[in-house]
Amino acid sequence: MATSPEDLWQAYRLRWKRRRLLARAFRSRHDLTPRQDRTAAIRKGDILAFSTIRNEAIRLPWFLDHHRRLGVTHFLIVDNGSDDGSTDLLADQPDVSLWTTSASYKASRFGMDWLTWLQMRHGHGHWCLTVDADELLIYPYCDSRDLRALTQWLEAGNRPMFGAMMLDLYPKGPVGDFPYRAGEDPLANLHWFDPAGYGIRVQQPMGNLWIQGGPRARAFFAADPRRAPTLNKVPLVRWHWRYAWVNSTHSLLPPRLNRIYDRDEGEAPSGLLLHTKFLHTVVERARIEQGRAEHFSNSALYDRYYEALTENPDLWTPHSRRLTTWRALESLGLMSRGGWI
Repeated sequence: MATSPEDLWQAYRLRWKRRRLLARAFRSRHDLTPRQDRTAAIRKGDILAFSTIRNEAIRLPWFLDHHRRLGVTHFLIVDNGSDDGSTDLLADQPDVSLWTTSASYKASRFGMDWLTWLQMRHGHGHWCLTVDADELLIYPYCDSRDLRALTQWLEAGNRPMFGAMMLDLYPKGPVGDFPYRAGEDPLANLHWFDPAGYGIRVQQPMGNLWIQGGPRARAFFAADPRRAPTLNKVPLVRWHWRYAWVNSTHSLLPPRLNRIYDRDEGEAPSGLLLHTKFLHTVVERARIEQGRAEHFSNSALYDRYYEALTENPDLWTPHSRRLTTWRALESLGLMSRGGWI
């Protein structure tokens, strides 16, 4: 098929965009101070996890253990000014390399410049999982097959990435009324989700999916659903130093890495990121983050969202579904084996 002049021009623009993003990431290395650099322990074939965190001491024990059980060998984490003990907790973990920074999260493209730099430096040739501390990856057969099995299968099918939708979980009742302690399974409190009501389309020019919906869309953005959080992510990528994140982990360059769907061969394999945002801590945290104004490009537009969270909302409805097994989630069309049997 002949390539149109418009397509050539778009490809040229995206190449330059990727170069600019890589240059930003390279410059951002000056923001980072190593607290515990154990990257010399990384070996060929290790599966790595990357994350930027702030004040996540309550989530970190389960977050780390969950992804260790899946097969993550080493965590590379940026701590952006924690004052709740997260820094010391992470520094004490033998499989964590830790950098600290007090620079602006927003100015670093919400941490993606920092993580892109660390992936340029340490992730090349590795399968890299990029997740937030309130995200827990699951995928078909995750109860019996680890990430090494999944990534080997992906490589055999010439798939350098694995997509996942973020699935917001919530309790039955006001979100602040279910106390959680560090080290507990957050799914003991957060075991309800919206089984339907998601919109999906392909976004140009990068060809990434754009998914919106779920409890945050219906509870906080019903009047303007276009501002609802984006749920599609590409959390698992066999990294090359020339790759760059564009919009959080929702999209990256080169654009072929966003094509996590099959056009002609049926459903592609996909997983879910179980989103544990709605622990009881979300109520107080919303007050803090509204004041910091570091989480949205135009934070003032989201003031009502933060205010609604401080009111201790109840997200449960009679249409909510209780979380059970990955097979039940697959039956709802929220994840797919995509030929992996």
